[in-house]
Amino acid sequence: MNWDKLDQQLTDIVIKRNQLSQMDYSDESYDDLEEELHDLEDDFNEEYEEILEPQLEKIYAKLKSDTDILLPTAYLANFYKEMQPDSRGIVSYEVEGKEGVPIESDQLGKVDMRIVLVPNPARFVLLVNGKQLKELWRSR
Repeated sequence: MNWDKLDQQLTDIVIKRNQLSQMDYSDESYDDLEEELHDLEDDFNEEYEEILEPQLEKIYAKLKSDTDILLPTAYLANFYKEMQPDSRGIVSYEVEGKEGVPIESDQLGKVDMRIVLVPNPARFVLLVNGKQLKELWRSR
């Protein structure tokens, strides 16, 4: 598995999602950017669903959740906070708020619990009440 390629494709999607979140619907380039984003997401799902779905199955089993597993891009946030580049110049991202896919689990009771897909490295993280609580899976 080429994790660098997955990360690059995921990062490209995140960059476009961040750009789109900063635009107004009336912006002339909004529709074009949205179309580019949908094409990238479709390609990502086609290429990585078979790899990421088993990881999601393990995550849901560990969290004891019977919520339906969705396509990988459903777990993307609308906006990612860009962190400082590391020593290799790679930018990492964090997410907070009501982003990602809500799930139900008896483990944490009645809290707002969500799973989000984050790049660099590709990972699924758990948000609880809008705060990034822990990493559930990492690509490398």
